[in-house]
Amino acid sequence: MHKWHSIYVHAIIIYIMAKLMTQTEVQLDPQGRLVIPAQLRRLLGFESGDSLIARTEDGRLILEKAGTIKQRLKNRFAHLPQTTSLAEELIADRREEAKRETSER
Repeated sequence: MHKWHSIYVHAIIIYIMAKLMTQTEVQLDPQGRLVIPAQLRRLLGFESGDSLIARTEDGRLILEKAGTIKQRLKNRFAHLPQTTSLAEELIADRREEAKRETSER
């Protein structure tokens, strides 16, 4: 039983450390700036001089590198054939919609 207790305690310590590394309190200075703690910057791969994209989602502030966003979009549309042009499809859809609106008048 002693061995299992040790494994359990070790698992709890790992869990707590992971939570501490991904969640920490930060303070805004009078100019509205905040410092991202070094451990979070390392975890996220943020380096000095990086440009981050800031957005809000459900009342939360989200900071991401532009490359992270681009990769997520590439992954989202990876299933589309390379010959597919979403812009051309959108233009064609809008033209069809305009024709329908004109014929309904």
